[in-house]
Amino acid sequence: MLRSFLQVTAAVGALALVPVASGAMAGVDTESYRELDTFMEVYNTVKANYVEKVDDKRLVEGAIQGMLAALDPHSSYAEGLDFDNLKIQTDGNYGGLGLTVTQEDGAVKVIAPTEDTPAARAGIKSGDYITHLDGKFIVGGELDDAIEQMRGQPGTKITLTVIRPGTDKPLQFTLTREIIVQKPVKWEVKDGVGIININTFTAQTGADTVKAIQGIEKQLGHKPLGYVVDLRSNGGGLLGEAIHVSDVFLTHGEIVSQRGREKDDIERYYAESMVPGDVTGGLPVVVLVDAGTASASEIVAGALQDHHRGLVMGVRSFGKGSVQTLLPMGPRAMLRLTTARYYTPSGHSVQEGGIKPDLLVPQISDPDYKTRPILREADLRRHLINSEKVDDSVLEEDARTDPRFAATPEELKKKGIDDFQLHYALQTIARSGGKLPQVAKGR
Repeated sequence: MLRSFLQVTAAVGALALVPVASGAMAGVDTESYRELDTFMEVYNTVKANYVEKVDDKRLVEGAIQGMLAALDPHSSYAEGLDFDNLKIQTDGNYGGLGLTVTQEDGAVKVIAPTEDTPAARAGIKSGDYITHLDGKFIVGGELDDAIEQMRGQPGTKITLTVIRPGTDKPLQFTLTREIIVQKPVKWEVKDGVGIININTFTAQTGADTVKAIQGIEKQLGHKPLGYVVDLRSNGGGLLGEAIHVSDVFLTHGEIVSQRGREKDDIERYYAESMVPGDVTGGLPVVVLVDAGTASASEIVAGALQDHHRGLVMGVRSFGKGSVQTLLPMGPRAMLRLTTARYYTPSGHSVQEGGIKPDLLVPQISDPDYKTRPILREADLRRHLINSEKVDDSVLEEDARTDPRFAATPEELKKKGIDDFQLHYALQTIARSGGKLPQVAKGR
């Protein structure tokens, strides 16, 4: 039974990194002090009367998490390993072995080794069970403890004992830790079209997008017919990198604005602040989105859509239109607090409603797409309410009766199509003659 799962690159919102403000108690009024008195009364009562002794750290951390959980789904407090994981999400690298693991019935199970890392080169495989670290038995222990032991200073060694289903004896691997650099951008060329798959927005995403365009042109020996920017299942990341990626394709104009609690608390970000001109030279761009396209990736999709620079294709995105600020709270601790909402260049908030595609194209190559429940921002408890009316007039359900999308996964597989949305995007660019069709802009 799957009990715990570590996602090294978990879905995060559009993040802004700023120092913590001084004077944390500023603005606390008499009523606030009255409520704090109530809190301290409960705190002291629990500490004095709970059936077991409870230490201060546990009570304070629980109170902090409860306070933030009462606000919205994206505000949180991270310390220790949670802090390390959050830093990995933003920095895009860490010292370790390159393993994604889970815990199954008390055992640490390998989900997958990352390509070209110590774990992959040593031959550790998906499905292996790690039973000992440096000779110490870890089955039944905490997954977080095992992860912390496997991470560490680059150049140091660790020995893993592994049980592999189908083998008679345990296997031993002595690995040397390295800096594990996650690759936020992957690219390939298919049918003369450059495909840029952006899976997260870490510190290198913008620069890697430019490198992807250069790599595509170098492989072809000339410019491609166009580009597919694949943002499907991209849960977001750094706000600055979303701006950088948008700037790669735009020559001018606003990319995004973020607006805080006060009316005059508005920051606007424009094209050509990071990249001069359109790196692609104005070639056709199709942006693929789905229900997992969230936050920072919605900023990119919204900017290219509003500027008529890219044709957004797929199904409605997640709908996370809020910005989280990371506030340092001492050594290995950080507060992740929702501080603003973001708006596309036309002034549209994607909160709840998401980005609606210009061309609604369901993923009919997925056998479960008609029956699998879809989770979006609007389904989360205490999500921020959009002041605009959320328009649900066009949803992916409308495509289920469209004769263009009647083929079954089996029929598509016989034709060699295992990713229908990508196939449709490639066909659209191939037929475009260098200019994508003008359609009514989605929301």
